[in-house]
Amino acid sequence: MAFSNPDRVYDELLVTLVRGGDERAAERLAARWQPRLMRAARRMLGDGEEAREAVQEAWGGICRGWLRLSDPAMFPAWAYGILSRKCADRIRRAGSDRRRFVAADSAPEPAGADRAPLRHALLEALGKLSAEHRIAAILYFSEGLTLAETAVATGVPVGTAKSRIFHARQHLKDRLEGDLT
Repeated sequence: MAFSNPDRVYDELLVTLVRGGDERAAERLAARWQPRLMRAARRMLGDGEEAREAVQEAWGGICRGWLRLSDPAMFPAWAYGILSRKCADRIRRAGSDRRRFVAADSAPEPAGADRAPLRHALLEALGKLSAEHRIAAILYFSEGLTLAETAVATGVPVGTAKSRIFHARQHLKDRLEGDLT
């Protein structure tokens, strides 16, 4: 889901207002971003309860860090970066980089029950990726971050983010090739 320019501008405005102490702007920003962060966390972790806890922890970091965010335009990469670290910590604590996804993305599809098998195969293929590759792929392909924003969110150089996305794409393509035909 790529962000449109009006959405980005509105988020920047909300962040600017929040940094100035506007509590209503903080509520609006949270209402806009809670579903996005939940969707990404479910995809990263493959578990709804773990995702809820990771998002709650991420919001704590986001709220504590408003004033340290130097550029409101970087809010998406910054917020997803906090969430990514919380999810990566949970994956490490679970003792495995390669968790099995079981209905990780429970958000309903607008149309197309016929896509359910492909969706399941995609989630399973994502679950086979390392945490680093999975998180980069989700941020780039699902959440619509640019390559540079994905690099910022994952805390790696652009070249590393590009490599992770490339390898994730190849892995997903290889795993799903039979399911797409």
